[in-house]
Amino acid sequence: MVAGYPVLLVRNKKEFRALGSKCPHHGAPLSKGVLKRERLRCPWHGACFNIKTGDIEEYPSLDCIPSFKVTVEDGKVFVTAKKKVLTLPAVTKHKQHLGLPSLVGVAALVCAETLRQEGFTGRIIMVTKEKHVPYDKSKLSKVQRIDVAGHQWTRGTCLIFASFLLQAVSVDFQKQKVCFMDGSSQKYNRLLIATGSHSSFLKVPGADLQNVCILQTPEDSSKILELATGKNLVIVGASFIGMEIAAFLSDKAGAISVVEKKEFPLQNALGPQVGGVAMKMLQNRGVKFYMKTELSELKGKDGKVSHSFVLAPLPAGVFPNSAFLKGTSIARDDSGSILVDLRMQTNILNVFAAGDVVSFPVALLNGDRSSIHHQQVAEAHGHTAALNMLKKDKELHTVPFFWTTMVGKTIRYAGCGKGYTDTVVKGSLEQQKFLIFYIR
Repeated sequence: MVAGYPVLLVRNKKEFRALGSKCPHHGAPLSKGVLKRERLRCPWHGACFNIKTGDIEEYPSLDCIPSFKVTVEDGKVFVTAKKKVLTLPAVTKHKQHLGLPSLVGVAALVCAETLRQEGFTGRIIMVTKEKHVPYDKSKLSKVQRIDVAGHQWTRGTCLIFASFLLQAVSVDFQKQKVCFMDGSSQKYNRLLIATGSHSSFLKVPGADLQNVCILQTPEDSSKILELATGKNLVIVGASFIGMEIAAFLSDKAGAISVVEKKEFPLQNALGPQVGGVAMKMLQNRGVKFYMKTELSELKGKDGKVSHSFVLAPLPAGVFPNSAFLKGTSIARDDSGSILVDLRMQTNILNVFAAGDVVSFPVALLNGDRSSIHHQQVAEAHGHTAALNMLKKDKELHTVPFFWTTMVGKTIRYAGCGKGYTDTVVKGSLEQQKFLIFYIR
Protein backbone atom coordinates (compact mmCIF):
# COMPACT_ATOMS: atom_id res chain seq x y z
CA MET A 1 0.00 0.00 0.00
CA VAL A 2 1.34 3.45 -0.95
CA ALA A 3 -0.42 6.32 0.85
CA GLY A 4 -3.36 3.97 1.32
CA TYR A 5 -3.57 2.89 -2.35
CA PRO A 6 -2.64 -0.56 -3.74
CA VAL A 7 0.48 -0.77 -5.91
CA LEU A 8 1.90 -3.92 -7.49
CA LEU A 9 5.49 -4.50 -6.35
CA VAL A 10 7.44 -6.84 -8.61
CA ARG A 11 10.80 -8.41 -7.88
CA ASN A 12 12.54 -9.68 -11.00
CA LYS A 13 15.80 -11.32 -9.93
CA LYS A 14 17.34 -8.53 -7.81
CA GLU A 15 15.45 -5.62 -9.39
CA PHE A 16 12.26 -4.12 -7.98
CA ARG A 17 9.51 -2.49 -10.04
CA ALA A 18 6.30 -0.80 -8.93
CA LEU A 19 3.24 -0.69 -11.18
CA GLY A 20 -0.49 -0.09 -11.20
CA SER A 21 -2.17 -3.07 -9.55
CA LYS A 22 -5.08 -3.59 -11.97
CA CYS A 23 -5.33 -4.26 -15.70
CA PRO A 24 -6.89 -1.24 -17.48
CA HIS A 25 -8.97 -3.54 -19.69
CA HIS A 26 -11.45 -4.96 -17.16
CA GLY A 27 -9.76 -4.38 -13.80
CA ALA A 28 -8.20 -7.82 -13.28
CA PRO A 29 -5.78 -8.03 -10.29
CA LEU A 30 -2.33 -8.18 -11.85
CA SER A 31 -0.95 -9.77 -8.67
CA LYS A 32 -2.60 -12.97 -9.96
CA GLY A 33 -0.97 -12.63 -13.38
CA VAL A 34 2.08 -14.38 -14.80
CA LEU A 35 5.56 -12.82 -14.78
CA LYS A 36 8.09 -14.00 -17.34
CA ARG A 37 11.33 -12.03 -17.61
CA GLU A 38 10.18 -8.39 -18.04
CA ARG A 39 6.64 -9.16 -19.22
CA LEU A 40 3.57 -9.34 -16.97
CA ARG A 41 0.48 -11.07 -18.36
CA CYS A 42 -3.06 -10.28 -17.15
CA PRO A 43 -4.80 -13.38 -15.67
CA TRP A 44 -8.15 -12.69 -17.38
CA HIS A 45 -7.68 -11.73 -21.03
CA GLY A 46 -3.95 -12.05 -21.64
CA ALA A 47 -2.92 -8.40 -22.02
CA CYS A 48 0.83 -8.03 -21.41
CA PHE A 49 2.75 -5.13 -19.92
CA ASN A 50 6.46 -4.27 -19.65
CA ILE A 51 7.35 -4.16 -15.95
CA LYS A 52 9.98 -1.43 -16.53
CA THR A 53 7.73 1.04 -18.35
CA GLY A 54 4.16 -0.22 -17.95
CA ASP A 55 3.79 -0.18 -21.76
CA ILE A 56 1.45 -2.57 -23.57
CA GLU A 57 3.27 -5.48 -25.20
CA GLU A 58 0.20 -7.56 -26.04
CA TYR A 59 -3.46 -6.62 -26.33
CA PRO A 60 -6.51 -6.43 -25.72
CA SER A 61 -5.98 -3.59 -23.22
CA LEU A 62 -6.03 -0.17 -24.89
CA ASP A 63 -4.14 1.53 -22.06
CA CYS A 64 -0.75 1.14 -20.40
CA ILE A 65 -0.38 0.75 -16.63
CA PRO A 66 1.40 3.40 -14.54
CA SER A 67 4.94 2.73 -13.36
CA PHE A 68 6.45 4.33 -10.26
CA LYS A 69 9.95 5.16 -9.03
CA VAL A 70 11.48 2.50 -6.76
CA THR A 71 14.53 2.89 -4.50
CA VAL A 72 16.08 0.42 -2.05
CA GLU A 73 17.77 1.75 1.09
CA ASP A 74 19.01 -0.31 4.05
CA GLY A 75 17.05 -3.34 2.93
CA LYS A 76 13.79 -1.39 2.59
CA VAL A 77 11.88 -0.74 -0.63
CA PHE A 78 10.49 2.76 -1.18
CA VAL A 79 7.93 3.63 -3.85
CA THR A 80 7.47 7.23 -4.94
CA ALA A 81 4.24 8.13 -6.72
CA LYS A 82 2.06 11.14 -7.38
CA LYS A 83 -1.26 10.90 -5.57
CA LYS A 84 -3.25 11.93 -8.65
CA VAL A 85 -1.80 8.91 -10.51
CA LEU A 86 -2.53 6.55 -7.62
CA THR A 87 -6.16 7.69 -7.47
CA LEU A 88 -6.88 7.32 -11.21
CA PRO A 89 -9.45 4.56 -11.83
CA ALA A 90 -7.90 1.49 -13.46
CA VAL A 91 -10.96 1.06 -15.66
CA THR A 92 -13.38 3.67 -17.01
CA LYS A 93 -16.92 3.05 -15.79
CA HIS A 94 -19.06 2.13 -18.78
CA LYS A 95 -22.72 2.65 -19.56
CA GLN A 96 -24.67 -0.60 -19.73
CA HIS A 97 -25.06 -1.92 -23.26
CA LEU A 98 -25.06 -5.27 -24.92
CA GLY A 99 -21.45 -6.19 -25.58
CA LEU A 100 -20.78 -5.68 -29.30
CA PRO A 101 -18.71 -8.43 -30.87
CA SER A 102 -17.91 -6.41 -33.99
CA LEU A 103 -14.29 -5.31 -34.20
CA VAL A 104 -14.75 -2.42 -36.63
CA GLY A 105 -12.66 0.49 -35.45
CA VAL A 106 -10.28 -1.03 -32.92
CA ALA A 107 -7.44 -1.64 -35.42
CA ALA A 108 -7.69 1.96 -36.59
CA LEU A 109 -7.82 3.26 -33.03
CA VAL A 110 -4.65 1.43 -32.00
CA CYS A 111 -2.90 2.48 -35.21
CA ALA A 112 -3.63 6.16 -34.53
CA GLU A 113 -2.59 5.87 -30.88
CA THR A 114 0.65 4.10 -31.81
CA LEU A 115 1.53 6.77 -34.39
CA ARG A 116 1.21 9.44 -31.69
CA GLN A 117 3.07 7.38 -29.08
CA GLU A 118 5.94 6.86 -31.52
CA GLY A 119 6.26 10.61 -32.08
CA PHE A 120 4.39 11.15 -35.34
CA THR A 121 3.23 14.78 -35.37
CA GLY A 122 1.62 14.94 -38.81
CA ARG A 123 -2.08 14.86 -39.59
CA ILE A 124 -4.11 11.75 -38.82
CA ILE A 125 -7.48 11.67 -40.57
CA MET A 126 -10.06 9.03 -39.71
CA VAL A 127 -12.83 8.29 -42.18
CA THR A 128 -15.82 6.39 -40.82
CA LYS A 129 -19.47 5.81 -41.57
CA GLU A 130 -20.29 5.91 -37.86
CA LYS A 131 -20.95 9.22 -36.15
CA HIS A 132 -19.03 8.14 -33.05
CA VAL A 133 -15.41 8.93 -32.27
CA PRO A 134 -13.22 5.79 -31.98
CA TYR A 135 -14.17 3.40 -29.19
CA ASP A 136 -13.57 -0.15 -28.05
CA LYS A 137 -16.63 -1.96 -29.33
CA SER A 138 -16.28 -4.82 -26.88
CA LYS A 139 -17.16 -2.27 -24.18
CA LEU A 140 -19.30 -0.08 -26.44
CA SER A 141 -18.42 3.13 -24.70
CA LYS A 142 -14.83 4.10 -25.46
CA VAL A 143 -14.88 7.81 -26.22
CA GLN A 144 -12.39 10.35 -27.50
CA ARG A 145 -9.02 9.16 -26.30
CA ILE A 146 -6.88 10.68 -29.03
CA ASP A 147 -6.94 13.86 -31.03
CA VAL A 148 -7.40 12.75 -34.63
CA ALA A 149 -7.51 16.21 -36.18
CA GLY A 150 -6.05 19.66 -35.76
CA HIS A 151 -2.36 18.79 -35.70
CA GLN A 152 0.16 20.74 -37.75
CA TRP A 153 0.97 19.13 -41.08
CA THR A 154 4.67 18.51 -40.47
CA ARG A 155 5.36 14.98 -41.63
CA GLY A 156 2.67 14.19 -44.16
CA THR A 157 -0.81 12.75 -43.78
CA CYS A 158 -1.89 9.33 -42.57
CA LEU A 159 -5.39 8.53 -43.76
CA ILE A 160 -7.13 5.77 -41.83
CA PHE A 161 -10.27 4.06 -43.08
CA ALA A 162 -12.14 3.02 -39.97
CA SER A 163 -15.48 1.25 -40.14
CA PHE A 164 -17.69 0.34 -43.08
CA LEU A 165 -17.23 2.60 -46.09
CA LEU A 166 -19.97 2.78 -48.70
CA GLN A 167 -19.25 1.47 -52.20
CA ALA A 168 -19.47 5.03 -53.53
CA VAL A 169 -16.04 5.67 -52.00
CA SER A 170 -13.13 5.00 -54.33
CA VAL A 171 -9.35 4.95 -54.00
CA ASP A 172 -6.85 6.07 -56.64
CA PHE A 173 -3.65 4.36 -55.54
CA GLN A 174 -1.52 5.98 -58.27
CA LYS A 175 -2.49 9.51 -57.24
CA GLN A 176 -2.63 8.51 -53.52
CA LYS A 177 -6.11 9.97 -53.25
CA VAL A 178 -9.44 8.87 -51.79
CA CYS A 179 -12.73 10.16 -53.21
CA PHE A 180 -15.86 10.45 -51.05
CA MET A 181 -19.60 10.35 -51.63
CA ASP A 182 -20.02 14.12 -51.64
CA GLY A 183 -17.45 14.55 -54.43
CA SER A 184 -14.64 15.70 -52.15
CA SER A 185 -11.27 13.94 -52.02
CA GLN A 186 -8.28 13.62 -49.72
CA LYS A 187 -4.61 13.00 -50.54
CA TYR A 188 -2.54 10.74 -48.30
CA ASN A 189 1.09 9.74 -47.73
CA ARG A 190 0.20 6.55 -45.83
CA LEU A 191 -3.15 4.77 -45.97
CA LEU A 192 -4.58 2.22 -43.55
CA ILE A 193 -7.66 0.29 -44.63
CA ALA A 194 -9.38 -1.06 -41.50
CA THR A 195 -12.96 -1.28 -42.71
CA GLY A 196 -13.82 -4.46 -40.83
CA SER A 197 -16.50 -6.93 -41.84
CA HIS A 198 -20.26 -7.11 -42.00
CA SER A 199 -22.86 -9.78 -41.41
CA SER A 200 -25.35 -11.06 -43.91
CA PHE A 201 -28.98 -10.49 -43.02
CA LEU A 202 -31.21 -13.47 -42.45
CA LYS A 203 -33.08 -14.22 -45.66
CA VAL A 204 -36.46 -15.61 -44.59
CA PRO A 205 -40.00 -14.19 -44.90
CA GLY A 206 -40.62 -11.74 -42.07
CA ALA A 207 -36.98 -10.76 -41.61
CA ASP A 208 -37.79 -7.17 -42.62
CA LEU A 209 -40.53 -6.63 -40.03
CA GLN A 210 -40.31 -3.85 -37.48
CA ASN A 211 -39.33 -5.77 -34.37
CA VAL A 212 -36.61 -7.78 -36.10
CA CYS A 213 -33.15 -6.44 -35.22
CA ILE A 214 -29.56 -7.18 -36.08
CA LEU A 215 -26.73 -6.18 -33.75
CA GLN A 216 -24.01 -4.05 -35.35
CA THR A 217 -23.96 -0.57 -33.79
CA PRO A 218 -24.43 1.07 -30.37
CA GLU A 219 -27.86 2.21 -31.53
CA ASP A 220 -28.80 -1.41 -32.32
CA SER A 221 -27.62 -2.42 -28.87
CA SER A 222 -29.78 0.16 -27.13
CA LYS A 223 -32.80 -0.72 -29.28
CA ILE A 224 -32.47 -4.45 -28.55
CA LEU A 225 -32.14 -3.84 -24.82
CA GLU A 226 -35.28 -1.68 -24.89
CA LEU A 227 -37.30 -4.10 -27.03
CA ALA A 228 -36.29 -7.22 -25.12
CA THR A 229 -36.77 -6.02 -21.54
CA GLY A 230 -39.75 -7.89 -20.11
CA LYS A 231 -40.66 -9.32 -23.54
CA ASN A 232 -40.38 -12.66 -25.30
CA LEU A 233 -37.12 -12.84 -27.25
CA VAL A 234 -36.03 -15.16 -30.05
CA ILE A 235 -32.33 -15.28 -30.92
CA VAL A 236 -31.34 -16.74 -34.27
CA GLY A 237 -27.88 -18.29 -34.12
CA ALA A 238 -26.01 -19.84 -31.17
CA SER A 239 -22.54 -18.60 -32.00
CA PHE A 240 -20.65 -16.32 -29.59
CA ILE A 241 -22.78 -13.30 -30.46
CA GLY A 242 -26.08 -15.08 -29.95
CA MET A 243 -24.99 -16.76 -26.74
CA GLU A 244 -23.62 -13.52 -25.27
CA ILE A 245 -26.92 -11.77 -26.03
CA ALA A 246 -28.86 -14.62 -24.42
CA ALA A 247 -26.67 -14.54 -21.32
CA PHE A 248 -26.82 -10.77 -20.97
CA LEU A 249 -30.61 -10.63 -21.34
CA SER A 250 -31.42 -13.80 -19.38
CA ASP A 251 -32.48 -11.79 -16.32
CA LYS A 252 -34.05 -8.95 -18.30
CA ALA A 253 -36.22 -10.52 -21.00
CA GLY A 254 -39.51 -12.25 -20.23
CA ALA A 255 -38.49 -15.44 -22.02
CA ILE A 256 -35.62 -16.32 -24.36
CA SER A 257 -35.56 -18.92 -27.13
CA VAL A 258 -32.44 -19.70 -29.17
CA VAL A 259 -32.76 -21.20 -32.66
CA GLU A 260 -29.71 -22.92 -34.18
CA LYS A 261 -28.96 -25.39 -36.99
CA LYS A 262 -26.19 -27.21 -35.10
CA GLU A 263 -26.66 -29.77 -32.34
CA PHE A 264 -24.92 -27.56 -29.75
CA PRO A 265 -24.18 -23.85 -29.38
CA LEU A 266 -20.63 -22.66 -30.16
CA GLN A 267 -20.12 -25.98 -31.94
CA ASN A 268 -18.13 -24.68 -34.92
CA ALA A 269 -15.51 -22.99 -32.75
CA LEU A 270 -15.37 -25.06 -29.55
CA GLY A 271 -16.98 -28.41 -30.40
CA PRO A 272 -19.85 -30.29 -28.74
CA GLN A 273 -18.23 -30.73 -25.32
CA VAL A 274 -17.79 -27.05 -24.52
CA GLY A 275 -20.96 -26.25 -26.46
CA GLY A 276 -22.87 -28.61 -24.18
CA VAL A 277 -21.46 -26.88 -21.09
CA ALA A 278 -22.52 -23.47 -22.45
CA MET A 279 -26.00 -24.76 -23.28
CA LYS A 280 -26.49 -26.15 -19.76
CA MET A 281 -25.31 -22.88 -18.20
CA LEU A 282 -27.99 -20.92 -20.05
CA GLN A 283 -30.68 -23.57 -19.65
CA ASN A 284 -30.19 -23.17 -15.90
CA ARG A 285 -31.07 -19.49 -16.43
CA GLY A 286 -34.32 -20.39 -18.21
CA VAL A 287 -33.11 -20.07 -21.81
CA LYS A 288 -34.76 -22.55 -24.20
CA PHE A 289 -32.84 -24.05 -27.14
CA TYR A 290 -34.27 -25.28 -30.43
CA MET A 291 -31.33 -27.01 -32.06
CA LYS A 292 -31.04 -28.52 -35.55
CA THR A 293 -33.82 -26.15 -36.57
CA GLU A 294 -34.22 -24.81 -40.09
CA LEU A 295 -35.86 -21.42 -39.70
CA SER A 296 -38.31 -20.89 -42.57
CA GLU A 297 -40.09 -17.71 -41.49
CA LEU A 298 -40.57 -15.34 -38.58
CA LYS A 299 -44.13 -15.14 -37.27
CA GLY A 300 -46.31 -15.84 -34.27
CA LYS A 301 -49.50 -17.91 -33.98
CA ASP A 302 -51.59 -15.10 -35.44
CA GLY A 303 -49.34 -14.86 -38.47
CA LYS A 304 -47.56 -11.78 -37.15
CA VAL A 305 -44.27 -11.38 -35.36
CA SER A 306 -45.31 -11.24 -31.70
CA HIS A 307 -41.85 -11.47 -30.20
CA SER A 308 -38.91 -9.11 -30.14
CA PHE A 309 -36.41 -10.75 -32.46
CA VAL A 310 -32.65 -10.41 -32.40
CA LEU A 311 -30.88 -11.73 -35.47
CA ALA A 312 -27.37 -12.73 -34.47
CA PRO A 313 -24.93 -12.98 -37.42
CA LEU A 314 -24.05 -16.57 -38.22
CA PRO A 315 -20.34 -17.51 -38.57
CA ALA A 316 -20.73 -18.36 -42.26
CA GLY A 317 -22.33 -15.00 -42.96
CA VAL A 318 -19.48 -12.58 -42.20
CA PHE A 319 -17.87 -10.77 -45.13
CA PRO A 320 -15.00 -8.25 -45.42
CA ASN A 321 -15.95 -4.64 -46.18
CA SER A 322 -13.84 -4.34 -49.30
CA ALA A 323 -16.32 -4.01 -52.17
CA PHE A 324 -15.25 -0.39 -52.72
CA LEU A 325 -11.84 -1.74 -53.83
CA LYS A 326 -13.30 -3.76 -56.70
CA GLY A 327 -11.55 -2.94 -59.95
CA THR A 328 -8.43 -1.59 -58.23
CA SER A 329 -4.99 -3.20 -58.25
CA ILE A 330 -5.01 -4.13 -54.56
CA ALA A 331 -4.66 -7.88 -53.98
CA ARG A 332 -7.66 -9.67 -52.44
CA ASP A 333 -8.58 -13.33 -52.04
CA ASP A 334 -11.75 -15.03 -53.29
CA SER A 335 -13.71 -13.90 -50.22
CA GLY A 336 -12.68 -10.28 -50.74
CA SER A 337 -10.20 -10.15 -47.85
CA ILE A 338 -7.22 -7.87 -48.49
CA LEU A 339 -3.91 -9.75 -48.63
CA VAL A 340 -1.17 -8.37 -46.37
CA ASP A 341 2.26 -9.51 -45.22
CA LEU A 342 3.53 -9.67 -41.63
CA ARG A 343 4.10 -5.91 -41.72
CA MET A 344 0.41 -5.37 -42.63
CA GLN A 345 1.63 -4.00 -45.98
CA THR A 346 -0.55 -4.65 -49.02
CA ASN A 347 0.86 -5.18 -52.51
CA ILE A 348 0.67 -1.40 -53.01
CA LEU A 349 3.40 0.83 -51.59
CA ASN A 350 2.36 2.94 -48.57
CA VAL A 351 -1.02 1.18 -48.33
CA PHE A 352 -1.60 -0.95 -45.23
CA ALA A 353 -4.61 -2.94 -44.02
CA ALA A 354 -5.61 -4.35 -40.64
CA GLY A 355 -8.36 -6.10 -38.71
CA ASP A 356 -11.31 -8.14 -39.99
CA VAL A 357 -10.85 -6.98 -43.58
CA VAL A 358 -7.48 -8.73 -44.06
CA SER A 359 -6.07 -12.19 -44.63
CA PHE A 360 -2.59 -12.47 -43.12
CA PRO A 361 0.15 -15.11 -42.64
CA VAL A 362 -0.37 -16.89 -39.29
CA ALA A 363 2.75 -18.31 -37.61
CA LEU A 364 0.77 -21.07 -35.84
CA LEU A 365 -0.56 -22.20 -39.23
CA ASN A 366 2.98 -22.44 -40.65
CA GLY A 367 2.54 -19.12 -42.39
CA ASP A 368 -0.71 -20.03 -44.14
CA ARG A 369 -3.09 -17.13 -44.54
CA SER A 370 -6.22 -16.71 -42.47
CA SER A 371 -8.78 -14.09 -41.44
CA ILE A 372 -9.10 -14.09 -37.65
CA HIS A 373 -11.86 -11.90 -36.22
CA HIS A 374 -10.60 -11.36 -32.65
CA GLN A 375 -10.30 -8.00 -30.94
CA GLN A 376 -6.77 -8.76 -29.70
CA VAL A 377 -5.63 -9.68 -33.24
CA ALA A 378 -7.11 -6.50 -34.72
CA GLU A 379 -5.33 -4.38 -32.11
CA ALA A 380 -2.02 -6.12 -32.82
CA HIS A 381 -2.60 -5.45 -36.54
CA GLY A 382 -3.12 -1.73 -35.92
CA HIS A 383 -0.01 -1.49 -33.76
CA THR A 384 2.15 -3.31 -36.31
CA ALA A 385 0.78 -1.25 -39.22
CA ALA A 386 1.62 2.01 -37.43
CA LEU A 387 5.20 0.97 -36.73
CA ASN A 388 5.71 0.04 -40.37
CA MET A 389 4.09 3.28 -41.56
CA LEU A 390 6.95 4.91 -39.62
CA LYS A 391 9.46 2.53 -41.29
CA LYS A 392 10.35 0.72 -38.05
CA ASP A 393 10.35 -2.67 -39.82
CA LYS A 394 8.17 -4.57 -37.31
CA GLU A 395 6.67 -7.98 -38.11
CA LEU A 396 3.47 -9.29 -36.53
CA HIS A 397 4.07 -11.90 -33.84
CA THR A 398 0.98 -12.62 -31.77
CA VAL A 399 -0.85 -15.68 -30.51
CA PRO A 400 -4.57 -15.32 -31.37
CA PHE A 401 -6.64 -15.14 -28.21
CA PHE A 402 -10.30 -14.51 -27.53
CA TRP A 403 -12.74 -14.88 -24.68
CA THR A 404 -16.43 -14.85 -23.99
CA THR A 405 -18.26 -14.31 -20.70
CA MET A 406 -21.66 -15.81 -19.90
CA VAL A 407 -23.57 -15.83 -16.60
CA GLY A 408 -20.47 -15.28 -14.51
CA LYS A 409 -18.29 -17.83 -16.33
CA THR A 410 -15.48 -16.99 -18.73
CA ILE A 411 -14.36 -19.19 -21.61
CA ARG A 412 -10.88 -18.32 -22.89
CA TYR A 413 -9.38 -19.65 -26.11
CA ALA A 414 -5.71 -19.38 -27.10
CA GLY A 415 -4.10 -20.33 -30.41
CA CYS A 416 -5.57 -21.44 -33.72
CA GLY A 417 -5.46 -24.58 -35.80
CA LYS A 418 -6.72 -26.38 -38.87
CA GLY A 419 -9.37 -28.45 -37.16
CA TYR A 420 -8.90 -31.26 -34.64
CA THR A 421 -9.34 -35.02 -34.41
CA ASP A 422 -9.35 -35.46 -30.64
CA THR A 423 -9.70 -33.57 -27.36
CA VAL A 424 -8.10 -33.99 -23.94
CA VAL A 425 -9.96 -32.56 -20.93
CA LYS A 426 -8.25 -31.69 -17.65
CA GLY A 427 -10.63 -30.91 -14.80
CA SER A 428 -14.40 -31.28 -14.92
CA LEU A 429 -16.82 -30.25 -17.69
CA GLU A 430 -19.73 -30.91 -15.30
CA GLN A 431 -18.33 -28.53 -12.68
CA GLN A 432 -17.57 -25.95 -15.40
CA LYS A 433 -13.92 -25.76 -14.39
CA PHE A 434 -11.67 -27.31 -17.00
CA LEU A 435 -8.88 -27.01 -19.52
CA ILE A 436 -9.46 -28.60 -22.92
CA PHE A 437 -6.83 -29.30 -25.59
CA TYR A 438 -7.82 -29.64 -29.25
CA ILE A 439 -5.42 -32.09 -30.92
CA ARG A 440 -4.76 -32.93 -34.55
